[in-house]
Amino acid sequence: MRQGFTRRPKALEPAAAHAKNYITPGGLERLIAERHFLLTKDRPAVVEVVAWAASNGDRSENADYQYSKRRLRQIDGRIRFLTKRIEAAEVVDPEAPRTGQRATRIFFGATVRFANATGVEREVSIVGTDEVNLDRNHISWASPLGRALMRAAEEDEVVLHAPGGTETLTVLEVRYERIAVEQFREPLSSQASTKELDR
Repeated sequence: MRQGFTRRPKALEPAAAHAKNYITPGGLERLIAERHFLLTKDRPAVVEVVAWAASNGDRSENADYQYSKRRLRQIDGRIRFLTKRIEAAEVVDPEAPRTGQRATRIFFGATVRFANATGVEREVSIVGTDEVNLDRNHISWASPLGRALMRAAEEDEVVLHAPGGTETLTVLEVRYERIAVEQFREPLSSQASTKELDR
């Protein structure tokens, strides 16, 4: 067989290779809040629209019915996904007391300040894959940067292998403190649709 036709399986993502979903307490609260919103507000509102659209007659040409059924499938899929992530959650509290290497080395929940070779400093917090927020400098423990920093201590040099190239970073500070995860907010569109149904 020619090499050009050999298909190799894709490597598992680090997060997918582990059954556990490492997450901070705030991140778990966000997942639970989103699932609660979907179950108690969004899904019932869409079910009501589906029932109303179905009562209008021919479903094959009823756009309201078709759209609402598709939206209902999306909501149910998201609820299943969130339920699995919540059930697999392994909560790690960054504020929990740590001793020995757990207090001085970089592990899940650490906030790390580091510098690149040109001296440019950056600070990141290492969180779960469901909590990534680059605007807040929250990176996943499974990301290339998260993996490069893991187990390093202050003044250690680590090598970052990223898609853009290889870079050497110097760890300047490691600390464990509360990581503020952005709370779940109801989408504005759902608030408007709920008001319309109340009329």
